[in-house]
Amino acid sequence: MTKIGVYPGTFDPMTNGHLNIIQRSLKIVDKLIIGVADNLNKKPILTFEERKDIIVKDIDLLNLGIKEIEIHSVTGLLTEFAKKHKAICIIRGLRAVSDFEYEFKMTGMNYQLNPEIETVFLMSSDNNSFISSSLVKEVHKLGGDVSKFVSQNTIKVLNKKNSSS
Repeated sequence: MTKIGVYPGTFDPMTNGHLNIIQRSLKIVDKLIIGVADNLNKKPILTFEERKDIIVKDIDLLNLGIKEIEIHSVTGLLTEFAKKHKAICIIRGLRAVSDFEYEFKMTGMNYQLNPEIETVFLMSSDNNSFISSSLVKEVHKLGGDVSKFVSQNTIKVLNKKNSSS
């Protein structure tokens, strides 16, 4: 049986922390579905297509070989999305204690909605524990160097976005 995991997020933009979680997730699941969501509480600056393009290019750079990865837009409940894709788990990255409180609540709700799908938490690696998409966007918009936190693909897209706004 193929073990399928879902790694959801807004990925606005994809960071090195996200890529690290993707790489490590593939040690646990046979197939990873990256669910790109439009979080109602966040205002993404990148379209779904722009985010998907960055993800595809960044994953290509990881040289993961034959690992199976798909990218889909998530609409509606995450548990329904996971069920539709026959996932056995939802993979979440944790950076700090503040992430845990939110994720703890979300995991409890998801379990109530579908107890068949487990949530697996992966701690961020030390060098990625402070990176967030929000901080990357803010630092970049203010002219800071974000090359330690995101790929060159991401920087190109952010440069284009910031020059047109």
